[in-house]
Amino acid sequence: MIWNQRIRILLLLAAFLGFGGCSRHFAPLSFTAESQAKPITNPFIQNKKLGRGINLGNALEAPTEGSWGVTLKASYFRVIKQAGFNSVRIPIRWSAHADQTPPYTISPQFFARVDWAVHQALSNHLMVVINVHHYTKLMEDSAGQKGRFLSLWNQIARHYQTYPPQLLFEILNEPHDQLTPALWNAYLAEALSIIRKSNPARTVVIGTAGWGGIRQLQALVIPEEEQNAIVTIHYYEPFHFTHQGAEWVAGSNAWLGTTWNATPAELAALNRDFDTVARWASRNRRPIFVGEFGAYSKADLISRARWTNAVAR
Repeated sequence: MIWNQRIRILLLLAAFLGFGGCSRHFAPLSFTAESQAKPITNPFIQNKKLGRGINLGNALEAPTEGSWGVTLKASYFRVIKQAGFNSVRIPIRWSAHADQTPPYTISPQFFARVDWAVHQALSNHLMVVINVHHYTKLMEDSAGQKGRFLSLWNQIARHYQTYPPQLLFEILNEPHDQLTPALWNAYLAEALSIIRKSNPARTVVIGTAGWGGIRQLQALVIPEEEQNAIVTIHYYEPFHFTHQGAEWVAGSNAWLGTTWNATPAELAALNRDFDTVARWASRNRRPIFVGEFGAYSKADLISRARWTNAVAR
């Protein structure tokens, strides 16, 4: 389960500010025979190992790292591990670092930077999830960007095919707009087919359409033969509380001052949501990963603490 602040503030860790190094000089990773031993292919075991995690947001998902105020540092990974977390999720905007024309080659320098981040996680004994994040053109022009999206995954999958099973692939963050539930089901199946050619035993993470929330969970269809997948949901309910004053949500200033007091009614609503998820997971025999949850900083701190505590537990 991962807590996500989304903008500027990355969890309750004070050190998340800058990186002093040049990724282009980072040597390619190599792994021992032990690290490449027979991978864990049970997604329920993998999901349990993810445990409690942190999103390293606003860094590699920004148009360029640092432009949103966050640049990754090696010390962050050590702090995360020392704080008792089990995993990190690294949102990545691959589409900003790949050619616009076939074969849509990803920048070697950017690959090296992602390699560095993955290595930092693995060397600190953290599970790590990398994804395709903020691919806005895919949401706006799904048909026109389909070939590029699949090419990105072909490159990513081949690049990381020798990495240990502690690395997981999340196919796409929060499909929405033109990428309807039905179309997303088709695209994720094709992406899975490409990933499996080079990573037959890699655990994959698959989210829902409709911005990754629970409302479209019932519409999600994963190929039956795919038995090494974890389903991820993002939880930001009630939205008027968690997103009050959020600059990227039209009209959200009208919600300023909304509190969350852990009343019986509020707790019952939260429990109903997760009961719905639990029933779907049981019926479909899929593990569930809460890849994001959080409340924006313009909500009062006491309410945010109550809500975060309730959702986490």
